[in-house]
Amino acid sequence: MYNEGLRGALAVDDALNQQGQETRFRVREAPEWKKHAAALEAEMLKRGMFFEVIDWSEDQAQLPFE
Repeated sequence: MYNEGLRGALAVDDALNQQGQETRFRVREAPEWKKHAAALEAEMLKRGMFFEVIDWSEDQAQLPFE
């Protein structure tokens, strides 16, 4: 659930940034978010869980079918 929450906060920040507004959660700016997400993803891998890895790059192109 935390992974999805983090994903949502990142989406909100990205949308606000694209509109030229100040980001709300500052997910990309805070290294603590990335460290915590990495630890969470490592734990999920250890448990054999399936999940989508968070893409931290701001300029990664979207695939045409997404």
